Amino acid sequence: MKRRISRRFLRVWQRNFSVYRRTWKISFLPPLLEPMLYLLAFGVGLSALVGEFAWRGTEVSYVRFIAPALLAVTIMYNAFFETSYASFVRMYYQKTFDAMLATPLTLDEIITGEIAWAATKSVIAAALMLLVISLFGLVSYPAGVLILPLALLGGIAFGALGMLFTSLVPNIETFNVPIFLIITPMFLFSGTFFPLENLPPWAQLAAQALPLTHLVGLARAMTMGALHAGLLWSLAYLVVFGAILCPLAVLRMRRRLIK
Repeated sequence: MKRRISRRFLRVWQRNFSVYRRTWKISFLPPLLEPMLYLLAFGVGLSALVGEFAWRGTEVSYVRFIAPALLAVTIMYNAFFETSYASFVRMYYQKTFDAMLATPLTLDEIITGEIAWAATKSVIAAALMLLVISLFGLVSYPAGVLILPLALLGGIAFGALGMLFTSLVPNIETFNVPIFLIITPMFLFSGTFFPLENLPPWAQLAAQALPLTHLVGLARAMTMGALHAGLLWSLAYLVVFGAILCPLAVLRMRRRLIK
């Protein structure tokens, strides 16, 4: 089987998009309602207890601190769950991959199309959430517009991560393991709910190995209009992370599906 990837991977993206359009009304609700619930809970509830605090030399409210982190988490969740649970269902239960392999599409193109679609879902969800938090006055423009290309980059990185686990798990229930051991710790300890400076030095160093840490840092800087040269390290991390995991995920999926 050919391993070369051509523009035909867009046909896989197109297929997933066509399915998405049939349920778009339901799919649009979570990215719109979830940030409202989070902002109400943290903005009205917890933020009243925390108040304003110093972050990198400026006073910020807790809700302004956490809003971009929720954006980053949304990007991660949409991409990861699309190429883990959703891709596994298409591969194992619906036999969609088998049907596509009966066409001129190669397996490499199918997997690439799946990751590209996961990144697209992250961009859609990020755009919707960006609109919501902008209405609360929590985004500084024009820097805030950079969230959309960031969502594409983060979507590719976490989409590749989800596809990698899809190539490894024996059954759909086993996804609980990477979610418990990797996704949940990232959600809690990547600077989402509190500054990394509050952690011990060893934990701060460990957090720098987590891709969500860099996604959160970039999203926070963009929404606050606080761009600086140090962010290039986080940007490079996400680019390298995606560049390594994408071909690795394709390789592992090839080994799983081609006997």
